[in-house]
Amino acid sequence: MKACKKIFILVGDPNTESLCSLLAREYESSARSKGFEVRYTHLADVSFDPILHKGYRVVQTLEPGLKKIQEDMIWADHLVICYPVWWASTPSLLKALFDRIWVPGFAFHFKKKGLGWLKYLSGRSCRIIQTSGSSWWFIFTKFGNPSRILRKAILEFAGIKPIKVSWFDSVNKASSDKIERIKKAVRELGAGGL
Repeated sequence: MKACKKIFILVGDPNTESLCSLLAREYESSARSKGFEVRYTHLADVSFDPILHKGYRVVQTLEPGLKKIQEDMIWADHLVICYPVWWASTPSLLKALFDRIWVPGFAFHFKKKGLGWLKYLSGRSCRIIQTSGSSWWFIFTKFGNPSRILRKAILEFAGIKPIKVSWFDSVNKASSDKIERIKKAVRELGAGGL
């Protein structure tokens, strides 16, 4: 029997009734049914100031919801981040969340001498689940991969890898059969803790 993996699910969609919210719950339910420990946070339930008023020049005190997300990320050995693709990127509130919590001492720390930084979240993996109303090939060929900044400049910067992406596209006009296939695919990911 394999050891129980600790999974933290972050829904980066401000809408609690979205497809992303539904998919995150499908993942959660499936993972729990296989014995994984799961913690879950929906962005809509987190109250925080999304603005870095003085940039990173001054330490801005984190609200309790942001501290809890940091604690859950440290606790977990696998992260699941689920969000809709808006304007070929993440929703701005999800980016604001990372702007606020991805600070030295939590996710990384720059070395005092020489180049480079310490990656404090090494040893964790991540699954990004993203949905888009448009087709993946249109977005990808016109604008690039919507998860690139989240993967490369945020998660990998802190040592999180591997990072796998599941992109479910053309969902705005999807048939009920297609939605059921997407839900099944996400349940399979949850069942494997992938």
